[in-house]
Amino acid sequence: MSRDRISLFDTTLRDGAQTQGVQFSASEKHQISDVLDGLGLDYIEGGWPGANPTDTAFFAKPPKTQATFTAFGMTKRSGRSAENDDVLAPVVNAGTAAVCLVGKAHDFHVTTALGITLDENVANIAASFAHLSGLGREGLFDAEHFFDGYKSNADYSLQCIHAAYDAGARWIVLCDTNGGTLPDEISRIVTDVIASGIPGSHVAIHTHNDTENAVAGSLAAVMAGARQIQGTLNGLGERCGNANLTTLIPTLMLKEPYASMFETGVTPEALKGLRRASRMLDDILNRVPAKQAPYVGASAFAHKSGLHASAIAKDPSTYEHVDPAAVGNSRIVPMSNQAGQSNLRARLADAGIDVAADNPALARIIKRIKEKEAQGFSYDSAQASFELLARQELKIMPRFFEVKRYRVTVERRKNKYGEMMSLSEAVVVTKVGGKRFLNVSESRGPDGSDQGPVNALSRALSKDLGPYQKIIDDMRLVDFKVRITNGGTEAVTRVIIDSEDAQGRMWSTVGVSPNIVDASFDALVDAINWKLIRDAD
Repeated sequence: MSRDRISLFDTTLRDGAQTQGVQFSASEKHQISDVLDGLGLDYIEGGWPGANPTDTAFFAKPPKTQATFTAFGMTKRSGRSAENDDVLAPVVNAGTAAVCLVGKAHDFHVTTALGITLDENVANIAASFAHLSGLGREGLFDAEHFFDGYKSNADYSLQCIHAAYDAGARWIVLCDTNGGTLPDEISRIVTDVIASGIPGSHVAIHTHNDTENAVAGSLAAVMAGARQIQGTLNGLGERCGNANLTTLIPTLMLKEPYASMFETGVTPEALKGLRRASRMLDDILNRVPAKQAPYVGASAFAHKSGLHASAIAKDPSTYEHVDPAAVGNSRIVPMSNQAGQSNLRARLADAGIDVAADNPALARIIKRIKEKEAQGFSYDSAQASFELLARQELKIMPRFFEVKRYRVTVERRKNKYGEMMSLSEAVVVTKVGGKRFLNVSESRGPDGSDQGPVNALSRALSKDLGPYQKIIDDMRLVDFKVRITNGGTEAVTRVIIDSEDAQGRMWSTVGVSPNIVDASFDALVDAINWKLIRDAD
């Protein structure tokens, strides 16, 4: 059975860059473009040439992509021709094969925001796309506020998009700019648009997530006949974000009825890189990955209940809607004091440790977990530390290195400008294969600021581990979480550290102590030991 082709348009570098607190450099835009192109997307929108120095520099040296590289701008202004509009000119002069121009499709915005007549707006849209068509460019009309406009004055909104389509626009992008249109409304309106004479093969959907319906709205539009979806990686975007391509792509490829009805340019092999692409963006933004993100989150395929774990061991489809490996993710069976042997054996098997059901060590492991969690440990959130604990009880834990002592100091002093500043310094002494290593490190961020005592300890501990150094060089600390597990002057501190390596693996370790530095250091040691178990010969 033939399947309809769905075009995927990424606007992470433009609409995603409008996220509060997000600002890409030109080099970061190149890095993201390469990853997006590797996924097999059809269009990559780079930004607005001429709008700011970063976008201007980016378009001056555009990425080489298989995807259609696209510039964004606005339709010409009143009182100027399309050929002589100094705002439209930089967009056209960027030389991209495709150009996406935003224009008003809501009568209220035309008269209130633009302050021009309705007829002038239609004429500006038509002239802009006639100009692009005459230059041989592929035009996309970003019909801003289309759904709100359609509900207010359907005839005028249709007049706007038909003006663009009749002037040569390849795609009519129906935008739910304010994010308030629900999926059933989107379905009905897209159906009306296609019935008005614009083929579905020329209709695109662009949704925002202000009601948590951006993905659902996009899927509704596709089922109604739209054949292009616009979105962003990890759902970046202004306010609550845009439709999340990290969710939409695997849904289209792996879930019915979409998998049988549609095809995309993303191959099954490329789909396996989806989680890594998601993590790469979080890394660039210095954000903690969303653990509960569908498909790519660390908890997306986590099974805590003993009942679930028992069934998963027999057939993963009992509690998993897709194979986690299809999107580059993996299954996790957390361990906690609520878990029984089903969870335990399943989690050990995932770690490559096969243990017979009658092995007495299983009971010892469960007992020790319950004792440790009573002290404040949390193995539900720290799978790597759980594995190390289990290996110790099973007598299969290698001794890679020994920490002989460590010290960390924090000094407050004035800099040359008379400003008070902090300086953290750590000393760690380790013993590896009979040889002692003394490492000293300060904690400095890219801007020279102090990153704190835990950062200094992490740097010193991983500075030189002799024969193991090359193995841990690609490790980095992704997240650091602290919680006080009880109150009072004898409060116990729990620290959970998330680490990641160049292979895209992420693991969590835990430390507990009345002293936050001791708790942090124990979690750091566990993180390195887990990495060495995976990669040391």
